[in-house]
Amino acid sequence: MKFSESLKKNKDFQIVYRQGKSYANKYLVMYIFKNELGINRLGISVSKKVGNSVVRHHLTRLIRESYRLSEEHFQSGYDIVIIARVSAKEKKYYDIESALIHLGKLHDIYV
Repeated sequence: MKFSESLKKNKDFQIVYRQGKSYANKYLVMYIFKNELGINRLGISVSKKVGNSVVRHHLTRLIRESYRLSEEHFQSGYDIVIIARVSAKEKKYYDIESALIHLGKLHDIYV
């Protein structure tokens, strides 16, 4: 069952950055902002500083998959933007997943 969509428009990202709340850990930064849609919208940002396109896409897929598999534990009704840090570059799936869950718990949206 699908609980979320992608956050695609720059305007939507900017709203989350400006009005949202953020927490960070060693590998990821997570911004959240309550929306009125009843579903989560996920945006992932990986800077060119992290690596070339192959590295960036790999990291994006890792983040998206770890969110997808733990999606039912996240509360609905939020725009979530996840930014990968340079330190996440060489990390495995389990490191990214635990970093994502850690940030969800800090924001009190992971149950």
